[in-house]
Amino acid sequence: MKKVLTLIIVVLASISASAQFEQGKTYIGASLSGLDLSYNGINEAKFGINAQAGVFAADNLLAYAQAGFDHPGKEHSNSLNLGVGGRYYITQNGIFLGANAKYVHSKGYNDLMPGIEVGYAFFLSHTITIEPSIYYQQSIKKHSDYSTIGLRLGFGIYLGK
Repeated sequence: MKKVLTLIIVVLASISASAQFEQGKTYIGASLSGLDLSYNGINEAKFGINAQAGVFAADNLLAYAQAGFDHPGKEHSNSLNLGVGGRYYITQNGIFLGANAKYVHSKGYNDLMPGIEVGYAFFLSHTITIEPSIYYQQSIKKHSDYSTIGLRLGFGIYLGK
């Protein structure tokens, strides 16, 4: 019985998810990061918050702009970032693949950081999602100190045309 119920939930989730990734729809999201699995030079607890807004340029293909704030701990300066990115959604299951580039500015440091992510859009309702993801951000300026692998927890709202 549990297997049948699980199968029904998975099928219903994939049906409702595929309707949300249509061309012309709007996306608004926010995310928290900081559970870094990084190898960079920062050994302190790190916290980040980001906001995203975008539009589906084609079915399953989201283009977005983002802005964020990072607090890398007491020893380092806080930073602000602005960037652009894209996601491709696999409609059968809600998994998304993303790529982005952001400009990072803090006291005495500026960098361009391209990145990639893999995540899952879990629909709580017809328009609201929880979006856990794993990401990698590559520092162009100082790879060993600022490149990061981490976990992000996002929330998204998908609005109709």
